[in-house]
Amino acid sequence: MSKNLLLFAAVALLFILTGIFQSWNLTLAILNMALISSIMALGVNMQWGYAGLFSTGTMGFTALGGLAVVLVSADPVPGAWALGGPGILLGLVIGALSIVAAIFAYKRLPKGRTRTVGTAAVLIVGLFIFRAVFDPAVAAVESNNPATAGNLGGFGLPVLLSWPAGGLLAAAAAWAIGKTALGLRSDYLAIATLGIAEIIIAVLKNEDWLARGVKNVIQLPRPLVVPYEVNLQQQAGFLNWAANWGFDPATASSIIVKLIYCALFSIVLLGVIWLSETALKSPWGRMMRAIRDNEVAAEAMGKDVTRRHLHIFIIGSAVIGMAGAMMTTLDSQLTPGTYNPLRFTFLIWVMVIVGGSGNNWGSMLGGFLIWWLWVMVEPMGLWLMQTITTPMGDGWLKSHLLESAAHMRLLTMGVVLLLVLRFSPKGLMPEK
Repeated sequence: MSKNLLLFAAVALLFILTGIFQSWNLTLAILNMALISSIMALGVNMQWGYAGLFSTGTMGFTALGGLAVVLVSADPVPGAWALGGPGILLGLVIGALSIVAAIFAYKRLPKGRTRTVGTAAVLIVGLFIFRAVFDPAVAAVESNNPATAGNLGGFGLPVLLSWPAGGLLAAAAAWAIGKTALGLRSDYLAIATLGIAEIIIAVLKNEDWLARGVKNVIQLPRPLVVPYEVNLQQQAGFLNWAANWGFDPATASSIIVKLIYCALFSIVLLGVIWLSETALKSPWGRMMRAIRDNEVAAEAMGKDVTRRHLHIFIIGSAVIGMAGAMMTTLDSQLTPGTYNPLRFTFLIWVMVIVGGSGNNWGSMLGGFLIWWLWVMVEPMGLWLMQTITTPMGDGWLKSHLLESAAHMRLLTMGVVLLLVLRFSPKGLMPEK
């Protein structure tokens, strides 16, 4: 216990020193993203640390959480709805019914060529009807003021509702993925989930009617409890408070907003880790660890391994989706082009491995430590390279070293991961 407390104290000291030597504004910005990253790491830890599921689809579930913010909280676009909204909804219903009809035909038709041809015929006919209804409606919606809109928008509901909605959307996608992919061996499961995540990102980038694609959705609303900086700066009481404490109003308003976000994210993180710890210590948690350690033995004891894998896959994905919704809320925009496997899959896995897979507190520690390193190593690397190259004359070596500073964060992540795997293979806080 003392070692764990020292580890958390050391990471907290990194944040404090950042505030002292750089700025508290920067520290709070890093802290807010560290809180969100820790929630993502907890979701991955549920899948890998509890059940041994090697899923690399974190990026896709994060993006679905961000999409939920647009669908739930963005203002609707009346012109787009009038031009093609009903057609898009009808097309989606036709597509869903076609899939249901194909499943029905597959189950009812006799095995052999009849089943294959019948199922294919249902899907092909359904596809043609779907495209005939869906495509004109999409074209009409995307032609509606494409420079600033070109999408249907959302329902205009409070943004806090989008956080659980993001979890539900990711859970629904995880159910569909799990029903088809969880029967694969671990390495094939990793490839399948990574491919599906890329498909999700491709859809978000190309379907402008849904979330404006690469044009991005900006100016998403904040939670009602989070004020806008400009509004704070117009309040006499706030200005007097900032002056009394010697703060610049712009800096003070930014710090206040970040502190409120920090409180909201901390509440969610503590709730997730409390529920995770409670579940892990329950009979359900012991069953999941038994399945992880020896699937054959667990199945021999009457446990439905595939079903339990599906359960934990859905739960972990829901947590990741909720974190994705929180991140989009913090950014106030959805930018599909920024989702990449390095940031939203590999880095989260590094957090889990470094912190200690199977240990919720370890995953949280890894989330704080690795995100701090991810942000701070690049400027530190630039300073290091500038210091090293100061005595050098101008030339290719000096310019090469200075240009290489941008890659310091990647080098650091690799070195940290190797050191932890070499000297503490179970992570900084191993599972008991």
